[in-house]
Amino acid sequence: MALTISAQLDKFVSSYVEHAKGEGLKIAFDSEWPSPCYEETAQDGELVEWAPKRQSPPLSFNNVEDALSLKLHADYCSYFTTYYSDNLKAKAPQGDCELLQVFNREDFERLQQNLIGHLLMKQRLNQAPTLFFGLTDEEDFILTVINETGEVALEQVGQAPTQILANSLSEFIEQLSPLNA
Repeated sequence: MALTISAQLDKFVSSYVEHAKGEGLKIAFDSEWPSPCYEETAQDGELVEWAPKRQSPPLSFNNVEDALSLKLHADYCSYFTTYYSDNLKAKAPQGDCELLQVFNREDFERLQQNLIGHLLMKQRLNQAPTLFFGLTDEEDFILTVINETGEVALEQVGQAPTQILANSLSEFIEQLSPLNA
């Protein structure tokens, strides 16, 4: 039985943090970009420890769904409303990728604006809605969830998805191994 997206994300985040043991997860501190992820405060630009933190209460995509009259795939919504985190670098069977995450509430608002722009572009191009969640090491190729099916696809920006990578977001994340940079 496959894990829920939330449980699979818990498992991956846990292995990501474990993989970073020793040197730890470091990020440049930015007082203008507050986040529950910071483990300490410092002068702007100084490296500080950080860790993914559960959202409490979880954020919501309701306003995007209302604005576009579109129900977003539940796995996609869970994916972005489980943790506050910096992006997570990973190795997939197809190559390296970066899982987008939201660092704070403002970052989530920016994600929603970008998602609306992406969905409106898809509509203009008469393409089925896809929901981006990751970057690849190939320029102009992104990881998306096909909204209708929940499948994970490789998609060139502005094009319809060309390759299905997994049947679900949970299945896709299950095949990843952490890359801490």
